[in-house]
Amino acid sequence: MAAAARRKSGFAVASRPAPLLLAVASIVIWTNAAAQAAGAPAPSADRLERITEFFSNEISTGKLPGAVVLIQQHGKPVYLKSFGVRDVMTNVPMTPDTIFALHSMTKPVTSVAAMMLIDAGKLRLPDPVSRFIPGFSEVGVGGVAADGTPVLKLVPVDRPVTIEDLLRHTSGITYDYIGGKLIDKAYAESGLFDGTYDNRIFAERIARLPLARQPGTLWRYGHSTDVLGRVIEIVSGQTLYQFEKQHIFDPLGMTSTRYVLDSAEERARMAEPLPGDPVLQRSEAERRAHPEWESGGGGLLSSILDYARFAQMILDRGEFDGRRYLGEAAFTSMTTDQIGPGSGVARDYFYFPGDGFGYGYGFAVRVGPGDARPPSPGSIGELKWDSGSGTYFGVDPKLDMLYILMEQTQNERGRITPAFRKLVYEAFEAGPSSP
Repeated sequence: MAAAARRKSGFAVASRPAPLLLAVASIVIWTNAAAQAAGAPAPSADRLERITEFFSNEISTGKLPGAVVLIQQHGKPVYLKSFGVRDVMTNVPMTPDTIFALHSMTKPVTSVAAMMLIDAGKLRLPDPVSRFIPGFSEVGVGGVAADGTPVLKLVPVDRPVTIEDLLRHTSGITYDYIGGKLIDKAYAESGLFDGTYDNRIFAERIARLPLARQPGTLWRYGHSTDVLGRVIEIVSGQTLYQFEKQHIFDPLGMTSTRYVLDSAEERARMAEPLPGDPVLQRSEAERRAHPEWESGGGGLLSSILDYARFAQMILDRGEFDGRRYLGEAAFTSMTTDQIGPGSGVARDYFYFPGDGFGYGYGFAVRVGPGDARPPSPGSIGELKWDSGSGTYFGVDPKLDMLYILMEQTQNERGRITPAFRKLVYEAFEAGPSSP
């Protein structure tokens, strides 16, 4: 859009540049991608049909109750299909307005909300989290006692946990099941999820738990974005949903996106996992039992049509329908690999961005072909994220394309999501590229 047409989203934009070398690298990637997108190939109708065949088979063989798939190029859908049913107990057909539990696909939305506050000068990446949640001033790092006995020993942090750490998952805050046995035990015994809790109570509780690693040293998935949601509340003076509704959902026209469904009509549009999917069934039961908790890391509900508007805004570099949501510098910083060479951040078995991907502030960022042979499909500069419920999205500036999968399965997601991604890129006959 022309600069004169751009309107800000309720903030005075106070953009600050990302680190120079990283910012330049990201600008080169996205500038090249924009030039390439003008001549980007359209998808093959025959190859798109393979997506239809794949998901039709998943439904007919009983592996999925249903799914919705959207591929959008140059701002227009080139593939939108619904498969199966919302719920095998009701047999109501799946439709594009079906509402799904996003689980971790909530994280990019919360991260954008935080970056809007940073862009407006109301929050800074180096700010210590303890400035907003005092309990983090006393947080320690958990480890095995010096004599090797299986007892959790706390050591002081080398430096405070910062807002940047929350955004890039280098805070040391973890999920219990990937923090190691002693951390897992500490989480289990803490009462973190007991009773009624909102973002304030949750953040205060988790501040009393040990970090799994020193801040800034390891990419480790966890509750960082939940804590970030509480920081947004403190800085904005609103609940997380109120802030996101005012500055993201309403302006983008995301009318079916929220943390709690208010009406019977909305609840009837909800997709449900199969009865034989115990992990997701349990997770969903816990989420629904705590409507007071607006989890910035995993609590949003949305439709594929709503999320496409958010994804298109990201594809269009922080702008949608003439309105600017993020300044150029903030967007560049957010979509640049912030944990790559020179960052001091290590990776381990639980590095979920995957082969060939770095991580920005809320998104996995494709930085190279990776080590796999053949490399996984995709383009340099692609952004993506997924969730434990099988929802998945990506934006590809080289192809000027976004793709979204909405489903509710924990059992099958590890197999389905890479197959889906492969089918999408095969439809465009696109493979890894260099900047």
